[in-house]
Amino acid sequence: MQSGMHTGKARKQRGSGKHHHGHSSGAAHGAARLTTELDVRTAVVRPQAMQTPVLVLNASYEPINICGAKRALVLVLKGVARTEEEQGAILHAARVRVAMPSVIRLLEYRRIPHQTRALSRKNILLRDRNCCQYCQVVLTAGELTLDHVIPRSRGGLSTWENLVACCPSCNRRKGNQMLHELTEMKLLREPKPFSLHTSRHIMRMIGSADPSWRRYLYFESGEAA
Repeated sequence: MQSGMHTGKARKQRGSGKHHHGHSSGAAHGAARLTTELDVRTAVVRPQAMQTPVLVLNASYEPINICGAKRALVLVLKGVARTEEEQGAILHAARVRVAMPSVIRLLEYRRIPHQTRALSRKNILLRDRNCCQYCQVVLTAGELTLDHVIPRSRGGLSTWENLVACCPSCNRRKGNQMLHELTEMKLLREPKPFSLHTSRHIMRMIGSADPSWRRYLYFESGEAA
């Protein structure tokens, strides 16, 4: 009787061990993926390579966004996207060796609503292409200020239609005056919210230095015309 009990117990333990092994295998696979992503986040590579902009395409090859190389690598390793073009640098980490992407494509089509971007200093400067909207001088983001076309002291709001990139000199000259009170100052273009056209233009500006982006941003068709 005791021997039979031991035998049953042993079988139960073997069965339990087999089930546990299967669970461990799945957990190990998940852990390996997480570890690989961690490698990407913590790998020691040239900082410039990790910060390089990467063009993101929808599954239909339509350009929809720009992200950093680190984010692009995580998307590729998660199986959310695949690399379409490489930038040349190689990431070396404990468990992964992979080419840094220049263009990635989502594997599943994402419906992208044509909505404006969040109102922020960075996006205002992007929209205005780092160009003072009064004197047309182009400066770095750190050298530019934002100007309220209708000054806040006179009821102006912080909106897409009332904020523009401005150099410090023009900002001082304009002060809290309205444009119709300043005959020597006028806007380069009417400020508008971010649009799909604006977004595409920025992609083309950033991608103009990377030949691998051209086929996706319709440079060839424009050059051939």
